[in-house]
Amino acid sequence: MPDRVPIPRALLDRLAREVDIEALFRRAELPRSRFRVARPDGTTAEFFAICRAIEETSAGADLGLRLGVATLGDYEDVSTLAALHSATLGEGLQKLARYKRLCCPEKVWIDAGHGEVRFRFEWILADGVPPALATDLLFAFVLALARRGTTEPVRPRRIELARREAHEATLRRHFQCEIRFDAQGDAMVFDEATLALPMVNRNAQLFSILAPGLELAIAKDERERTLLDDVRLALSETMCGARPAVGAIARSLGMSARTVQRRLAELGTTYQDVLSDVRRRSARRLLANTDLQIGEIAFLLGFEEVNSFTRAFQSWEGVRPAHWRASYMTSRPSRDRALHDRLRSSIQST
Repeated sequence: MPDRVPIPRALLDRLAREVDIEALFRRAELPRSRFRVARPDGTTAEFFAICRAIEETSAGADLGLRLGVATLGDYEDVSTLAALHSATLGEGLQKLARYKRLCCPEKVWIDAGHGEVRFRFEWILADGVPPALATDLLFAFVLALARRGTTEPVRPRRIELARREAHEATLRRHFQCEIRFDAQGDAMVFDEATLALPMVNRNAQLFSILAPGLELAIAKDERERTLLDDVRLALSETMCGARPAVGAIARSLGMSARTVQRRLAELGTTYQDVLSDVRRRSARRLLANTDLQIGEIAFLLGFEEVNSFTRAFQSWEGVRPAHWRASYMTSRPSRDRALHDRLRSSIQST
């Protein structure tokens, strides 16, 4: 999968009205000329750098939410068009999930059960901790799509965020639902009945024209995707309080455990190496963004004992988890502390 993230012109135009965009790109250490083309894009790391630079401006705690809503009006990639021209909101979200990876390196999951549906995603090629603004932007975009497509005041049941509590009032006011912090992952949760809402402006003929090309692109993407990609995604999808056994992952991919292990060996890696990499990335994100206890993180990553997690983390990073978290928090530049103060002032004024 190519590491290319579209940076919609609508987003850049809106940013230019909110902040000094030349200063923004200098802060992100990116050349402004890169994004003056007709269809600008960047790598995952570059997109994250832009998001972090935006977070460091004084434009307000709700800027990511406003950008997500504004972007929908002028930016419609193939996954968005497919969603808007579906029969129901549920079908639209499923199409968004299916075709999103054709537009950028994101994997979207939609899980149904117990009367609710969870919309969650992962930046497949991210090597660092995703900025909160990137999550806010995406969730605001999806909610704006749901409201535009159904012409109803759709509200999620709750928003789950893998971050520390911050500007809850701003988030609650925008999404009009419960906000839960220190979650294992980021998720937007809907009542299952909400997904039956019809998409009132559906154009079935338009989608019938789009569909063959989209399915050909999906087939090409699946041919080019490696088993390593599939195993990593399967681990990310299933890891929640239990160590994912190779047999279970293999079954989810329609293979035997022996075949998975043999094919990974042909790619120069092992199942244990892939599992360790997924755990390492998840551990860094949870330690950096949440206030979850070390034992809670160990449980979520499928370690039977805290000591096992501590030893594994020390082998990855060279320090114990608690020391890594403390170092991460204290090594943030002073401008991040200033950002925190501005956000707190913004929250208190709401």
